[in-house]
Amino acid sequence: ELLPLINVRTPPTSIIGTDEFDLFIESNKLEETIFNETDYTVLRKVFLQAELSYTLKKRLKIYLELFTKPLAIRSSSLFEDSINQPFSGIFETYILPNNNPDFDIRLQQTMDAIKLVYASIYSNNSRNYFKAIDHKVEEEKMAIILQEVVGNQFDGCYYPHISGTAQSHNFYPVAHMKPDEGFAVAAVGLGQYVVEGEKAFRFSPSYPDLEIVSSQDLFKSSQVHFYAVDLKKENLNLLDGEDAGLIKLDISEEEKHNTLKHLASVYDPINDRINPGLDTNGPRIVNFANILKFEYIPFAKTINIILDVVKEALGSPVEIEFAVDLTKDKSGLASFYLLQIKPLVGNDEDYIVDIENISKDKIILYSERTMGNGKIQNITDIIYVIPEKFDNTQTFEMATEIEKLNSKMQNEGKQYILIGPGRWGTRDKFIGIPVVWPQISNAKVIVEISLEDFPLDASLGSHFFHNVTSMNVGYFSVNHRFIKDFITWDIINNQKIIEETKYFKHIRFNKPVTITMDGRKRISAITLNN
Repeated sequence: ELLPLINVRTPPTSIIGTDEFDLFIESNKLEETIFNETDYTVLRKVFLQAELSYTLKKRLKIYLELFTKPLAIRSSSLFEDSINQPFSGIFETYILPNNNPDFDIRLQQTMDAIKLVYASIYSNNSRNYFKAIDHKVEEEKMAIILQEVVGNQFDGCYYPHISGTAQSHNFYPVAHMKPDEGFAVAAVGLGQYVVEGEKAFRFSPSYPDLEIVSSQDLFKSSQVHFYAVDLKKENLNLLDGEDAGLIKLDISEEEKHNTLKHLASVYDPINDRINPGLDTNGPRIVNFANILKFEYIPFAKTINIILDVVKEALGSPVEIEFAVDLTKDKSGLASFYLLQIKPLVGNDEDYIVDIENISKDKIILYSERTMGNGKIQNITDIIYVIPEKFDNTQTFEMATEIEKLNSKMQNEGKQYILIGPGRWGTRDKFIGIPVVWPQISNAKVIVEISLEDFPLDASLGSHFFHNVTSMNVGYFSVNHRFIKDFITWDIINNQKIIEETKYFKHIRFNKPVTITMDGRKRISAITLNN
C-alpha cells in the first residue's frame, strides 16, 4: 500500500532450526573435536564426513525437487541475530548454482554447504571474535537459512541487477543530510561485492540526486567488477571457500548482457562531467543515474519507507540487505527484495567535544567525521601504520602484521587505538588494508587517514562495519585535506615504542588517554591526561 509502483518481496526462504544443529553435533559425537581440534582445515573435513539427520535429509530432498534456482545457504546463529550483540559476516554463507543434472549431487552440495556453515562457528575468526566479546563459543547454536538467490540467467551466469545494504542512521552526512535520514550502498550483481567492502556506490535515499563526491573521485571509485553465480560450475569443491560457486566478472560483461543500461553513466574526462546513460563512448561509471535521478523505478523512496517501517518494528536503528530485479512483470512493476534485517546497536548517551576548551598541546587527534558515542579513559596504546612506509601493493602483508600485534594485545587483555591509511576491512587491497574483524578485534578506536598520494574513501555498508557499530567501536576519519581534522604526530612519535615491525609501530603512553566521541555532532577527540 505504501509503495504501489514497485513490488516489495522476500525471496522464498526456509529455515533449519537450531535443534538440527544440536542433533548434528550430538549424533556425530563432535563435542570433543570442537574443543580439541584447533586446525580449522581439519575440522571442516570432519564436519563434511558427519551425517545430517534422516528427517532433515528427507525434507531437503522434497525442497530441492521444488527449488531449482541458485540457493544461498546462510547462517542465522543465536548471537548473530541478537539485538544486544549482533555478529555480522563472521560465519560463512555459500551460494550454490544448484544446477547439476544429477539430483543426488545437488543434494550432496546442499548438505555439504549446511555442514560447512555449522563448522564456521569454530573458525579461527569466529573463536577470536567470541574471545574479544567475552562469550563462550560452545554457547553458540546455529540455524540455517535456505534462500533462493534473486536474479536472472545471463550467458552462463546468474545475478540480480542491483544489490546492497541500507542503514537507518547515516554516520557520514554531508551538505544538508541529517544522520537519521539513513544511507545506502549499492552495486550491480550479487551482494557479496557490497558486504565485503569493495568499491560500491553510496547515496542518501532522502537526497538521491545529490552528488556526494566529485566526478573525478566517482570515476576513480566506481565499480569495475561484479559477482555472479557461475552456472557453468556443476561440480563444486566447497572447501575452496564461500566463493566456490561464484564468478567475478568485468563490468563490461553486464553491458553485453544488456543489464547495465539503467545503472551506469559515461565519464567525460575532457569536460570532467558524467553523462547519464550509455549512449556515448568512454569509461562506464556505476552510479544508478536513471534510477536515482530520473526515477526509472522508485528505488530511493522504497529504501526510505522500508527503513522507517523496520526501524519502528525493531525499536532501534537498523541495517537491511536488499536485491532488485528490474525485470518488469505484467503490471509493469520491477521488484525490490528484502533479504535480511539487522539491528544497529549504539549508545544513546550524549558526550560533548568542545575543542575551544581543550588545550591545543594536549590534542593527539581531532576529527569531525566520526562514528561512535561515549567517553573511553582506559587506553594507553596506539598501533599505527608508519605513513612513510605505507605501500598499497603490500597491504596483505600489513594485514598479517596487525593480526600478530592484535593477538599480543589480546593476550595482554589490552585494547588500543588503530591508525592507518585508506579503508580498514576492504576486500580491495589497493584502497586499504584487507583485514577481517577478528584480526583487529581488540581495537577500541579505528582511524582511517588519507595521505598526500592516497585519498580516503570512508568505509560504510560492509559486514566489517556492522561489527564496528554493534560493538560501539569508535571510527574516525582524518582527511589531511580537511582544515579541521588533524593528528599531532609529534606527540605520538615522542612516546615509548613497545614494538616496531616492517610497517607498524606500537607505542604506549604513561597514562591512559581520553577518547571523547560526540555521536550527535559526529565530532571526536583523543587527548592527553594531566
